[in-house]
Amino acid sequence: MGAKIKKGDLVQVITGSKESKGKQGKVLKVFPEENRVLVEGINRVTKHVKAGQTQRGTQTGGIEQVEAPIHVSNVALVDPETKKPTRVGFRLETVEKDGVTKTVRIRYSKATGKDI
Repeated sequence: MGAKIKKGDLVQVITGSKESKGKQGKVLKVFPEENRVLVEGINRVTKHVKAGQTQRGTQTGGIEQVEAPIHVSNVALVDPETKKPTRVGFRLETVEKDGVTKTVRIRYSKATGKDI
């Protein structure tokens, strides 16, 4: 995956169901091992939770709507300037901090060339 999409990024669904396609949402969690991301408000599924009790005695359980992970190839990062999906590139820059030179990878939008 190369960390093109990170937690907190705004992404747009580019393929998938009619309900999800074109929607934008914030990445809640990234699963790099499975190449999947959890996006807020996208790919909502119904989950049946077994009834139980909390320590205060209130009832828990029932039917809940939760987000399910979506494959990373089905989403595109949204450019903060244009608010449209864009491809991500990496650029190496040398930064000097406290007399130490480091090489850092910086993500940039291939459409505008600006840093993300």
